[in-house]
Amino acid sequence: MNAWLRQITSRLNASYWFLPTLLTIAAILLSLVTYWLDRTLGQHWIADMGWLHASKPDGARALLSTIAGSMISVAGTVFAITIAAVVYASGNYGPRLLTNFMTDRGNQLSLGVFIATFVYCLLILRTIRQPDETGPFGMGGGGGFVPELSLLVAFMLALLSVAVLVYFLHHVPDSIRINRVVASIGRRVLHDIEHRFPDPDQGKEPIHRSRAGTPVRAHRVGYVEVVDFATLGRVCEEQGLKIQLAVRPGDFVHPDVPLLHVEGTCGEDVPDRLRNAFAVGTSRTADQDLEYSIDELVEIALRALSPGINDPFTAITCMHWLSAGTARIAMRDLRRDADGDCSSDHGVDALPDDFAHFLRRGFGAVRTSAAGNLLAALNFVQGLESAATGRPSDARTEMLRHEARQLLAQAETLLAGPALDELRERVTLFVGDD
Repeated sequence: MNAWLRQITSRLNASYWFLPTLLTIAAILLSLVTYWLDRTLGQHWIADMGWLHASKPDGARALLSTIAGSMISVAGTVFAITIAAVVYASGNYGPRLLTNFMTDRGNQLSLGVFIATFVYCLLILRTIRQPDETGPFGMGGGGGFVPELSLLVAFMLALLSVAVLVYFLHHVPDSIRINRVVASIGRRVLHDIEHRFPDPDQGKEPIHRSRAGTPVRAHRVGYVEVVDFATLGRVCEEQGLKIQLAVRPGDFVHPDVPLLHVEGTCGEDVPDRLRNAFAVGTSRTADQDLEYSIDELVEIALRALSPGINDPFTAITCMHWLSAGTARIAMRDLRRDADGDCSSDHGVDALPDDFAHFLRRGFGAVRTSAAGNLLAALNFVQGLESAATGRPSDARTEMLRHEARQLLAQAETLLAGPALDELRERVTLFVGDD
C-alpha cells in the first residue's frame, strides 16, 4: 500500500469521530429503508398482530421526540465523561497515551449509537403527518401517515442505547485501570513482534553496514510514520539501485536529514519518488513503529518511579510486560524490516534493529530509575532472568546479564546497607560470580 494512503487509513481508524460518523450514515440509510417499507406495506399490516397496536400521529411524535431528546442529552454526557477520563489518563499515565483512549472502540461505539439513534428519530419524525398535512416531498395528506415499522425500529434502537449506556458506564472506569492500560500496550507489543519477526532465531544478528552512496534528504519536518518498502523495492528494480535506509519509522526528520543512501546512478525524478515512499506526520504511530509501544511502557514505568508519584508496583507491571516482549524478541530472527519482510529484499537495506537495540530501548531506559528502588530493582533483575528462560543464543543471554550488572553498578550509587546486599545477591544468582 502507498505510504500516504496507509497513513490516511491509519489516521481514519485512529480518529475519535470515524466510527460515530459511520454509524450516523448507517442510521440515515436505515431511516430511508424503513420509510420505504412503511410506504410499501401501508399501515394495515399491524392490525394482524394482536400484540402490536397502531399509533396515532400525536403519540408517535411524542415518542420520537422523547427518544431523540434523551439521546442527544446522553450523547453529550458520554462525550463529557470520555474527555474527563482522557484528562485523567493523560495526567497520570502520560500525554502520549491520549491517543489510546481517544481511539478506544468502546467509547466510539457508545457515542456513535446515541448519535445514530438521535439522527434516526429526527428523520422519521418528519415523515409523520396528520390527515390534513402534506407529506414529505410534497405528497398529499391522504388520511395521514404514521410509519409503524419505523417507530418499532426507533423503539428497539432506544432499548439498544440503554444497553450501550450500561456497557459504557462499566467500560470507562475499567479502561483507565492501570493494569488494563499496561496490558493493552503489552499485548500490542507482543502482537507486533509476532507480525514483524515471525521466524525463530538462527543465531545471527542484523548486519550494521557503513552508509555509502548518495544521500536522499528529507524535504518535510515531522516523524516518519510509514515507510513504503514496496515502492522502494520497485524503484530499485527499475533503476538497478541499492538502498540503505538512514531512518526507521518513528524517527524525527527535518530538511537536509538523510532518509536513505543510494548506491548507483539514478534519474532526476528518482529522489522525489524515493521521498514519496516516506509518510511524514506530526506524531509517531504504532503502525510500523514497534519502539513506539515499547516507549509507552517505559514512559509509564518512569513516571511511576519518579519521586512525585513513587508507585513501584505500576513500574513492576510495566517491567513484566517488557520482560515478555524481550523474551519473545530474544528468540526471533531480527533480520526484518518494519513490514516484516526480509531486509535486503529487492535491494533495500532497512536500518538494522538488533537485540541490543531493543534491550536498550526497554530495560535500558528504565534502569536508572529502577536502580534507586529496591523493589523495582529486584523485579528488574527477575524480568531479565525471565527473558532468558527460553534459552536464547549465548550472545543475547550475555547481553541480559550485562544489563543486570549495569543495574547493580547504578544501584551501588543509590542504595546502601541491607538493600544493596540483597540486590547484589540477586544479581549474582543471575549472572554468576565474575
